[in-house]
Amino acid sequence: MSNNEEKSFEEKIEEAKKLLTKLIDPEITLSNSVDVYKKGMKELELAQKLLDEAKLNFQELNNTK
Repeated sequence: MSNNEEKSFEEKIEEAKKLLTKLIDPEITLSNSVDVYKKGMKELELAQKLLDEAKLNFQELNNTK
């Protein structure tokens, strides 16, 4: 498992926020903005995966009661 996948949900969201701040910078180049956008989307996808897994775990716990 890579270091990026070991981050918590909150850390992934925080990283996405930092990347969004970079995208807002009027001095960012088009090439850089594409790279930053891709990284941000990857962080959000991984965060969504963690959220989905947590939801599934919660549902499984409720079903065993």
